Amino acid sequence: MGDVLAGIHATWEFESDALVIRFERGIRTPKLFQALRERRVPHEALASVTLTPGKRGTVVLHAVPRPGADPLMEAAAGQLKESCDPYRLVLPADRETLAEYYRDELRALLPPDAAGPADPDDPAGPGDAVAATPTDGFLVAPPTGPQSFKTYDGRASFDGTSEVAFRWSWTGASSEKWKAGDQTFSVRELCGVEWRSPEVLDGYLRLVPRGGGPRAAQPDQDPASVVFGLGYGPVHESLPFAAAVLAAIRGKDRAPVPVAVPAGVRDGGHRDPGAVAERIRHLGELHQAGLVTDEEFSAKKAELLAEL
Repeated sequence: MGDVLAGIHATWEFESDALVIRFERGIRTPKLFQALRERRVPHEALASVTLTPGKRGTVVLHAVPRPGADPLMEAAAGQLKESCDPYRLVLPADRETLAEYYRDELRALLPPDAAGPADPDDPAGPGDAVAATPTDGFLVAPPTGPQSFKTYDGRASFDGTSEVAFRWSWTGASSEKWKAGDQTFSVRELCGVEWRSPEVLDGYLRLVPRGGGPRAAQPDQDPASVVFGLGYGPVHESLPFAAAVLAAIRGKDRAPVPVAVPAGVRDGGHRDPGAVAERIRHLGELHQAGLVTDEEFSAKKAELLAEL
């Protein structure tokens, strides 16, 4: 097709095998769109295309992704606000006829197994999914490259391919996380990612380890999770992060690997002495505050000193 349809905050370009969504950069554009910049969505990644009335004299074209096709939407798990849905194109109402044309053109390019049978009484017309067939793997590329963002209790970082690291803050991290130390996880030891939006109470990002071992009931007690809190882990940073990690997990060979390697370990198996001293100082503060028992303090201090 090669045509371009410009809407509010985004432009759709219709290629012969894909829908390319390009997002504007501006003050009014949602930060998530600015972070994503561009998305190439193969036609086989779509379940349906709808056109509905919008707010304040607009219409909305919505390209609905198939389950399992896009790691971003899988990680979001239905928590995105409509205004931040990257698959919605908002247009002025006077362009409804043009929008109908492109809706029908795009529907005609969807694969036969993209959607279940349509309801003949549905005013949106044929092509709307009743039960879309899930994809065998992700068809839309995840955000690429190393990523990091600040959380309430530390900082999360991902090297873009194989390792996720959590480094705890002095003020926000729970005593359980400080006892466990900074964490580094290979994506091969993980089977999933849980993301709870920072726009709701108790938002967090939690890594799901393989094997189904015991986990703390609350994310703020779990060394395999970071919590957001007010102003931390915004959607445009934490959701692309979660999507990138999820895509890496699904793409890795699931060969057994060591469970966790504390961050700060040098080549040769030794920690940085400065990092050890910092850990011992903070451990002493927890001990003085009564958050760590005498036995726990002695055992953890001996463990840290043994790594020098």
